[in-house]
Amino acid sequence: MSRARKPANPFRYFHSSPEVIPLVVMMYIRYPLSLRNVDDLLFESGIDICHEGYG
Repeated sequence: MSRARKPANPFRYFHSSPEVIPLVVMMYIRYPLSLRNVDDLLFESGIDICHEGYG
């Protein structure tokens, strides 16, 4: 009998919390905001993220 494989985490390569990523994507798509605007809004809410790439 084979075991069912657990689906891979789609956020495994990101350096942010998995709860924050969908919020950022929703804000970026839903409202006419730049990534810097989204970054500023989240920072005002107490969430500090970096939208720049790693290495």
